This record gives sequence, structure tokens and C-alpha cells, in this order.
Amino acid sequence: MKFEELDLNDDLLDALYDMRFETCTPVQELAIPKILAKRDLLASAQTGTGKTAAYLLPILELLARGGHHEDKVNVLILVPTRELAQQVDQLLEGFAYYSDVSWIAVSGGNDGVAFGQQQRAFEKGSDIVIATPGRLLSHLRFCDADLSGIHYLVLDEADRMLDIGFYDDIMEIISHLPKERQTMMFSATFPPDVEKLAHNVLNNPEEVKIAVSKPADGITQGVYLLQETQKVPLILSLFGDQSYGKTIIFSSSKDKVKELYRELKRLKLSVAQMHSDLAQTERSQVMLDFKNNKIQILVATDVVARGIDIDDIELVVNFDVPMQAEDYVHRIGRTARAGAKGVGFTFVTPKDRFRFDKIERFIEKQIPRYQLPEKVAKIAPKVEDRPAQKNKKKKYFGKRRNFSGKSKRNRPSTMHK
Repeated sequence: MKFEELDLNDDLLDALYDMRFETCTPVQELAIPKILAKRDLLASAQTGTGKTAAYLLPILELLARGGHHEDKVNVLILVPTRELAQQVDQLLEGFAYYSDVSWIAVSGGNDGVAFGQQQRAFEKGSDIVIATPGRLLSHLRFCDADLSGIHYLVLDEADRMLDIGFYDDIMEIISHLPKERQTMMFSATFPPDVEKLAHNVLNNPEEVKIAVSKPADGITQGVYLLQETQKVPLILSLFGDQSYGKTIIFSSSKDKVKELYRELKRLKLSVAQMHSDLAQTERSQVMLDFKNNKIQILVATDVVARGIDIDDIELVVNFDVPMQAEDYVHRIGRTARAGAKGVGFTFVTPKDRFRFDKIERFIEKQIPRYQLPEKVAKIAPKVEDRPAQKNKKKKYFGKRRNFSGKSKRNRPSTMHK
């Protein structure tokens, strides 16, 4: 379906034309009409399916139709991380280029000046607020931010927010919102806590389910079976023996990220690190330098697995096996974008084998095994491969739930036009 076939105004269509957006993705085609019909929505869609546009475009259309407060916040979009808030903010800047709307991104890691700017946006009114739960709660608790005018609530990447531990924070935020509102919830997976949240915040929602995508055909996947003590030597061997293009190395902890960064720096490689200990200004600068080819290798925690939007990444290394099979797809999906080719390596230790078996079952293929370089193989005993474990059905003892059922004056100077 073409965007021009949807019930969107000319300002939005002009912006989409300028951005070279012509054809809807499946989640956009299914979700946009339901949102425009003012129905609550429960959508199963992961990063990379176009879900951000699936809620931004109809929200902008509904705002353009009028009937909203001029001095209050009308739309609240909750996201799990500052990086995703920035991505939504940037995409909104394109979609709303010709529209008369105001918005602001509210996230942590900023100085007192930024906090004051955000506070003024709540006081004077902003059409749209994109916020992380922690920073928004600070405004609610200490500045008495007014959310009584919210017409539309979006919970983006709900599973990720709950993984971080935001369930109680989200419910506290929702307690400040009007009961009469339209709520949209997007989640790649639906564990029990996500189902519980959906049951509590959605009202007889429409459902959209987009099949979880598998790794792109352009990605050459490979596995190294090894001991934990061989991981760093293997990384040093890979980058010492040959040259790769733009690379992301994902690790499970910031301590490992820091260690890898120091080791690669000793090789005089163009490398930077990305983790939660960095200030927001530092993280933004790292991403800008990486995007502009000033940095070749980015060592990062999963904070950038979702939300990064760079087309020319050639190699992704899973230094640690992801906790969730879907996260494997997210990680290696940072390469081979826009029809390009890429490589995804994963380091698998004996203690990781159960999780890795789940990944291979999820993507429905066995990933080729690669031989360790001789100098790395000598460091520790060889890890023998074994047949993948068969998928056993689990008994379910819980209850299953079915969830079917304008001119702006005196805007804060820091908000976007």
C-alpha cells in the first residue's frame, strides 16, 4: 500500500515525499488505519519494521484535525532509552516538517539547563513529549508536571522497558493521565509482565501481529566455539590479522566493554566505547563520530542494539551470546542494511550453549562453525560441538488472556517546530 492511499493530510504526504517514503511496511499498513479510527492498539513488532512511523504518522494526522489543548501536553510517547528517544525525535523532525506541531524529547543525562527547558515545555504546553520513564517521573515528582491533557499514549518497546525494570514507574506515570485516552502499545515479545501491562492499560484493543523477522540474506553468519579465556585473544587476532570496515562489538556488561576498548586501543585501532557510564553528550558524540566514519570500531552494550540507524556497518561481533533470541536478530541486523552485505560473528562458550540453541531454533538454521586461529586455539582446551537440543514444549499453568476485545503561540523556545 502507498502512503497516499491512507487518510493523511497533504502536509504529511509532502514530508513523506521529501523523505523518499512511498510504500508502507506491513505494520504501518495495518496499524495506521486502526489508530486513525481512535482504537487502542496492541502491536507485535520489532525494531526495523517501521513501527515508529506506524504511530507517529497517525498521531500527527489526528493532531492536525484539531480539538486538542493548546496549553497542555497532548501526546506522551514512552521509550526505554535516551537513544530511542533521540531516534523518535529525529524521525518526528522529518515527518512534522510542514506541520504546525511542537514537541520535545525528555530524557536523562543532561545538565540543569536542559531540565529547566523540559520543565518549561510542560508548563507552556507541547503537542508531543517523547520521554524515558525515569526522567519523566522526576518532572512529575519534583516539578508537578501536568499530564492531564493527554489524548494519546504510546508505549514503545514495552518489553525492553519492563526488562529494565520500569513496570512500577510506568504504572505511576499512567496514574497521572486521563482515563479517557487512546493507548498504543508496541512490543517485540510478550512475556507475562508485558501481558499484565497490556491488560492494565489497554481498553478492548485492536491487535496487529507482524512476524518476527529473521536475519537478512545478505548477512554471513558464523560461530566460534571457545572458552571464556579465548574471547579477548580472538578479538585481538581478528583485528590484528585483517582489516574490517565499520564494526560493532556487543558485550553484555560495561566492564567487558571497557576492557575490550582498552585492548583494541593498544592495537592503535580507531575504536570507541558506548555504555551507561558515559555522559549523554559523550554518547551522542560517539554515535556522531561513528556515523561520520571518524571511528571504525564501536564496542557497546545492548544500549545501542535497538535504535541505531547506520547503513554501512560491515561487521557485528557478539562477544557475548544475547539473552534473548530476538536480540540476536536485532544485533546482527545492524549490518547488511539497505540491501548491502555484512558479517555477524558470535562467540559461544559451553555455558552459553543452551541460549545459543534457542537462537538457532528461532532462526530455523544451524549457523556455520568457524575454526579458531591456531594461536588462540592453543590457549585453552577445545570446545566440542554437539547436536542442538530439541525444542521441548513447556506446560503452561497460568491464565491466558485475550486482549481483543492548529496554531501554537508562546511555545517554549527549546521545542522543535
